[in-house]
Amino acid sequence: MKISEQWLRQWVNPNNSSEQLAEQLTMAGLEIDDRFAVARAFSGVVVGEVVSVEQHPDADKLRVTQVNIGAAEPLQIVCGAPNVYVGMKAPVATVGAVLPSNDDAGFKIKKSKLRGVASNGMLCGASEIDLVDDIDGLLELPEDAPVGTDIREYLGLDNQIFDISITPNRGDCFSVRGIAREISVINDLPMQMPEIPANLEVAENDATPAVTVSAITACPRYLLQSISNIDRSIETPKWMQDALVQSGLRSHNFLVDVTNYILMELGQPLHAFDADTIVGDIVVRLAQPQETITLLNEQTITLTGDELVIADDKGALALAGIMGGQRSSVTDSTTNIVLESAFFSPMAIAARARRFGLHTDASQRFERGVDFELPELALARACDLITSVTGGQAGQKVKAESTEHLPARAPITLPVAKVRDVIGIEIEPAVMVRILEQLGFTVAQQADSLICTPPSYRFDMSIKEDLIEEIARIYGYDNIPSVLPHLQVSMNYDDTSDLTHEMKLALVNNGYMEAISFSFSDAKLEALLDDEALGEVLALANPISSDLAVMRRTLLSSLLPCVQYNLNRQQPRVRFFETGLSFVGHSISDLVQTPSIALVAVGDVWDEQAYQNRALDFYDLKHDIEQLLPTQIDGARIRYERSDLNFLHPGQSAKIYIDDEYVGLLGQLHPNTAKQLDLPATWVAQLSLAPLLTLVREQHEIITPSKFPQVRRDIAILVDSEISLQTLESTIRAAAGEMLTDLWLFDVYQGDKVPTGQRSLAFALIWQDSTQTLSDDAVKAATDKVVLALADQHSAQLRDS
Repeated sequence: MKISEQWLRQWVNPNNSSEQLAEQLTMAGLEIDDRFAVARAFSGVVVGEVVSVEQHPDADKLRVTQVNIGAAEPLQIVCGAPNVYVGMKAPVATVGAVLPSNDDAGFKIKKSKLRGVASNGMLCGASEIDLVDDIDGLLELPEDAPVGTDIREYLGLDNQIFDISITPNRGDCFSVRGIAREISVINDLPMQMPEIPANLEVAENDATPAVTVSAITACPRYLLQSISNIDRSIETPKWMQDALVQSGLRSHNFLVDVTNYILMELGQPLHAFDADTIVGDIVVRLAQPQETITLLNEQTITLTGDELVIADDKGALALAGIMGGQRSSVTDSTTNIVLESAFFSPMAIAARARRFGLHTDASQRFERGVDFELPELALARACDLITSVTGGQAGQKVKAESTEHLPARAPITLPVAKVRDVIGIEIEPAVMVRILEQLGFTVAQQADSLICTPPSYRFDMSIKEDLIEEIARIYGYDNIPSVLPHLQVSMNYDDTSDLTHEMKLALVNNGYMEAISFSFSDAKLEALLDDEALGEVLALANPISSDLAVMRRTLLSSLLPCVQYNLNRQQPRVRFFETGLSFVGHSISDLVQTPSIALVAVGDVWDEQAYQNRALDFYDLKHDIEQLLPTQIDGARIRYERSDLNFLHPGQSAKIYIDDEYVGLLGQLHPNTAKQLDLPATWVAQLSLAPLLTLVREQHEIITPSKFPQVRRDIAILVDSEISLQTLESTIRAAAGEMLTDLWLFDVYQGDKVPTGQRSLAFALIWQDSTQTLSDDAVKAATDKVVLALADQHSAQLRDS
């Protein structure tokens, strides 16, 4: 929300600079996203009065003017603006003035000649001094503008605009009044409310329609007041226009501007109906199913039946708390209006605007909760402004309300000792009472507790911790000393984060970069990665966008769009990894959340280089996966099997098992899947973190190495080509027993000397005993046992040479 510092200081004016004021608000929980002046920096521009205007002798569209700026002699300025006239007051950039421009240096005004006529300065339009330019010509200043005055001072262009981030729980701060209330409490200063007459003189022929509220729970308070004979020739006062523009709102016409002004000033949305378009009485009711209404933005919507509408005998006039209807809209010819001021329950407005693709200032406030005691004050303020400026005549105020349906403000008991326990310092009870009372709470002291009743505008106060937060932020977080808390040391150390960080570092060392993405994904992408092994997909009830509409079942659905994004920006070699949760289940009740780590890789093995490069393959990815495993792990505990997942290449993918427990997958995306995603050959992997961390923890145990030497024996066997290496290694390890400390394949041969359908495999076997030196006979017996097991189980033949 943008708000003018000058406007704020009309309500409360502490002896602080703009920077200090912004810091106070931020520390009180109202973060200042940005702070800037009304206009960019410029200098040398003053108020001038045009003394004479003559036609340029050599240019039809130029005028030669004499301009009084309060100096001894008037300035001669050549001007091409069509609206210049004698007696006009406008900004004058004198020689040497620096006007704002797109570069930092600015635009400097110099003496010049235009078509042979000397020009000593420039008459300025609004855009030249960084204001909104509504007309093609000079900025016309009021007749009473003092000649020679610096234009920044006269127009208040050094006034600061605060762009404040209002959190959803602080709907009471969506106004000048709400922010000023915070400033007044922080600085212990009184707040200056504008004078609002309690009773206006009422016209004799009252045109205010009667009101009936049938949806009393959704609208427990509704007020109307008519104003007739409004003089529409009167424009919005400049002070009001400035306040609106500086708050980020456009000035329309006076009636619209008044409602917007009060919205920003008090935080109460108002709506004006053209009184001459209302047929019969006003009814506040729920919409009828399939009822239609054309809104002010010319959008025709069909209502479902749970929306709150303002209607007359002819049908719906407005979508309550969101936007008015076109049929009863105020136009430039409207002279009789009916003003609406109401309290709508937040639950009656919430989500209705988004349903129709709308987001209005009114709905933003009503969804968060508008002060239910504010409608009457805001209506009086609006009627006073309209009647005093335009001479309109106010009608009788009509009110329909049900006080029992208004929000309740239950007292909250706050033990004084609880404040010390939570904040950590002693705060005098009198200080607590002052803070809470200035914030609008009704406070009564009872023994060692404070009984606090929240004000009508604080929808976010319900428990004692809410009160403690209010005390702490107004007391000042900077005033609370930093004290090291007393910690009870626990030896139950959870190393999950540390071990996961070690895995991340291993991947970074292999050229991967960490990605951090949403836990939501695109339903279309999930369909491409669909497989029974991934389980059910959970759709979101209210997604933030169409491409983030379901919970991800695999981290790959988050990483693959990252790859697409980088490939589209000429990054041919991509390596990403991510740790996070995957979500499987069709409802919240049976949702399974699995901590996982996923990798994705596209492109060559190495970055571009002078030496020969090659495309990434299955074994490169397998190598990267094995960097996550402990270096001393028993290879028998890791097993790979051919994958049958539909979205993976059937000949270039595998399932990963640890101790016969399925932990993940690796391989190449199926060409059809990659084609649909417009991806080249893409390699992916995903593993569950829990079994991986368990394996790593076990390897962190300290094991005394054997002091006895190792013995190596190599064997070469002929075996059927269809038998997998994984199966053969498992057989060898099972037959060898504990003396086999390591095993690897170092040669594969298929050729003329090997029978068709077979291949020759050569294995290195490393034998070692932790208690004694192995004899040749013991090693030979163990090796023979391995060869026999291979022959019995796989018909393997030992090769002699």
